[in-house]
Amino acid sequence: MHKKKFVHSVNSEDIQHVAEQELGRKPTAKEMKLVEDKLGDYVGWYEAILNTISEIKLKP
Repeated sequence: MHKKKFVHSVNSEDIQHVAEQELGRKPTAKEMKLVEDKLGDYVGWYEAILNTISEIKLKP
């Protein structure tokens, strides 16, 4: 198993895309920094993994 293999990530283009879709514009550099700094507060990685395990019905 590769312990350092990335499975999912968010990059700056993803943030810009969502901002353009939702705000109708690209975020400023200052806004990008604010989103980058706070994004981890809203990404529940443990719950996302647990929900996926449950959905595909992995057995103990």
